[in-house]
Amino acid sequence: MTNSNDTPDRPGDAPAGADPDATTVLPDGTFTPGGALEQALAAESAKAAEHYANYVRVLAELDNFRKRAARDADQARRFAVERFAQDLLPALDGFELGEQAGGEVSVETIREGAAATRRLLMKAFESAGISAISPAAGEAFNPEQHEAMVAQPVPGLAANTVVQTIQKGYVLNGRVLRAARVIVASGA
Repeated sequence: MTNSNDTPDRPGDAPAGADPDATTVLPDGTFTPGGALEQALAAESAKAAEHYANYVRVLAELDNFRKRAARDADQARRFAVERFAQDLLPALDGFELGEQAGGEVSVETIREGAAATRRLLMKAFESAGISAISPAAGEAFNPEQHEAMVAQPVPGLAANTVVQTIQKGYVLNGRVLRAARVIVASGA
């Protein structure tokens, strides 16, 4: 600044003694920020760039998480029955042994083999959380767990009580797989 009347020699130069944070309006209508403003703007631009980079990184992590979760759910669906299938294999082996024995064994031996195979199946069911529904005679009819096949008058039994179980039902962890089929006493 060589001009004695405190006007700038070049556009954007501030007069002597002017505020360093002030902005100057150039002849074309644009603004030129002062030194401290330029530094603040540069600092804020750096912060904005850092925030954007963090945003992009979080988006990538979220996308990876979604992909992992989908892959894990797919594997869980495919292999959910694996343990149950492994528990059923000994029962299948029992059936195969019974078939191989054929006519060489007595009826009593076949019954024992069938009972042993049934125990293996029930053990596999229990380990998978499956339990039987087999209401006793005189037990109250429960429409959530029992299916009435026949209603008949029975002396000595109140209406809506089980007379006989025709077929057992089964529950998987509290959810009915198949209701027990029963004969129900009707009102006389």
